[in-house]
Amino acid sequence: MYELFRHGGPVMYPLLVCSVISLTVIIERFLFWIRVGLNRNRSLVNKVLELSRVGDWERIRSLTKGSEDYIVRIIVAGILHREFSMTKAMETAAADEIQNMQKYMGVLDTMITVAPLLGIFGTVLGIILSFEAIGSAGIDRPQAVTAGISQALITTAAGLGIAILSVFPYNYFNSRIAKAALTIEKYATSLEIVYQKHLQVPRKREDKKDESKCIAKS
Repeated sequence: MYELFRHGGPVMYPLLVCSVISLTVIIERFLFWIRVGLNRNRSLVNKVLELSRVGDWERIRSLTKGSEDYIVRIIVAGILHREFSMTKAMETAAADEIQNMQKYMGVLDTMITVAPLLGIFGTVLGIILSFEAIGSAGIDRPQAVTAGISQALITTAAGLGIAILSVFPYNYFNSRIAKAALTIEKYATSLEIVYQKHLQVPRKREDKKDESKCIAKS
């Protein structure tokens, strides 16, 4: 590996930086999603929805205190602002959560794009060196051209390798973000539905009282 790096020329140094950045982001994002999975508490989410249906807000406050589940945080944000704008509150909280999930994804996307371009740049430099060697040594000494061709091939391979090995986790992380967005939408809609049911219960009771009063008068 060291010999390949040395024969790759000066472009191998920025490629090395790209590979380190990509690897760092990939490891950090993998650890992030592992934490997200460990912090998920589906039973608590369902419990919160059930308590929202009956309007037991104090019970919800005690159960969700300190929860690291991103769904719970979004639902609680909606509950706290239920008398003003539950939907807007959940949208804002969801945007913050999605933004946290997309952290460093732009960096990884940039590395996937830049690494092959750097490889092509190294290829061009290698070809230039090859032509210079041909011009100074002539075609009678083809071994003088070997260094330039080697540099061209190594940088191209390195740039493509970094991009290929980075694109798989990049797509995986994006799929996790898309799945999380669907999950957020699902539970946010569920909270809005159960809250509407909670609001309708007192109205039905009042309607029944009004009906009974009318019957008594008649």
